[in-house]
Amino acid sequence: MESSTTYTGLSPESGTPIAVTVADGLIRKIEPQPGASVATWISPGWIDLQVNGFAGVDYNSTTTTTEQIGRSIQVQRKTGVTRLLPTVITGDLGEMAACLANLVRAKGELAEGASIAGFHVEGPWISAEDGPRGAHPLEHVRPASVEEFKRLQDAGAGLVRLLTLAPESTGALALIEYAAESGVIVSIGHTGATNEQIDDAVSAGATMTTHLGNGAHTVLPKGSNYILRQMADDRLFAGLIVDGIHLSPEFVKIAVRAKGPQRAFLVTDAVAPAGCEPGLHQLGSQQVRLSADGSVRLPDGRLSGSSLRMDEAVENVMRFAGIGVEQAVRMASVNAAQAIALEERNGFLNVGDPAELVLFTLSAEGRLAVTDVVSQE
Repeated sequence: MESSTTYTGLSPESGTPIAVTVADGLIRKIEPQPGASVATWISPGWIDLQVNGFAGVDYNSTTTTTEQIGRSIQVQRKTGVTRLLPTVITGDLGEMAACLANLVRAKGELAEGASIAGFHVEGPWISAEDGPRGAHPLEHVRPASVEEFKRLQDAGAGLVRLLTLAPESTGALALIEYAAESGVIVSIGHTGATNEQIDDAVSAGATMTTHLGNGAHTVLPKGSNYILRQMADDRLFAGLIVDGIHLSPEFVKIAVRAKGPQRAFLVTDAVAPAGCEPGLHQLGSQQVRLSADGSVRLPDGRLSGSSLRMDEAVENVMRFAGIGVEQAVRMASVNAAQAIALEERNGFLNVGDPAELVLFTLSAEGRLAVTDVVSQE
């Protein structure tokens, strides 16, 4: 066994000091430290299930190099993210396949590749309507196809772990059934579906909602709509972009209460400009503006992903939803792992788990600062 390292911090579960010893890439020992004076919290590593790029690196560009992907993961790691699902969105099928192949090379060749828990394919089988489609290019939206999905899964070396689609897309139910039976998590997103179509998708195997409250019409019936239907369905996990731009604090508070402490999780939906200076940036074939308020927008004003960091999301959800550090940390770690059936990360802090930890401080004003990150490499 290699030499061990011990990290001491406050447990978010108990609020008391613990010492976590790691060696050979695993947690080897967890012991209480009564009377220890520590101001740092210790958490399982954070997981981002929806990240399109970071630090100037675009996962949806075929020209992105493995070295650039590695650098982007290094920057995300500083925000507490130890596992992620690089996300490939709606586009030309050949280019989507090429982007997945790019990510496969990065996972296999880079030390940072250990952080890649699989891939998220978001589209192209989504709503063509303005609003639900979001910033996804209309020209590449098309009916759902099992054969097309197989092509993308082959390009991703079988590592596509999460698929987002719209239940109303022609052929969607057959694709949901195929993907779910093959072990892929299916998520409802970028949809204008009826309540019945939502229910049919869940019955076919969908278990998640992609960025709940976003990728939607601006105006919806107040009594019943596809957002409320998904929020009320206890069978669905729900991802939330908690940047104060995509969702209001009030919506976040209601959504967290509706999904409960077990089924809400945090995502950044970050794009390449995240972690960069405000200004104009290139995102695929489109130019976007990163503003000082953190929003990333197309020239027509539509949001195009976010610049959110996971450490900011953890801080924000405590303030927006009025929850404590334990539930916030679970939303960034355990709940996300359970949503994609990441079995080795399916608990809080346990002996035998991968040595993936985040140490952070919280000021009296609720400001969060990551002080150290332990990850697999």
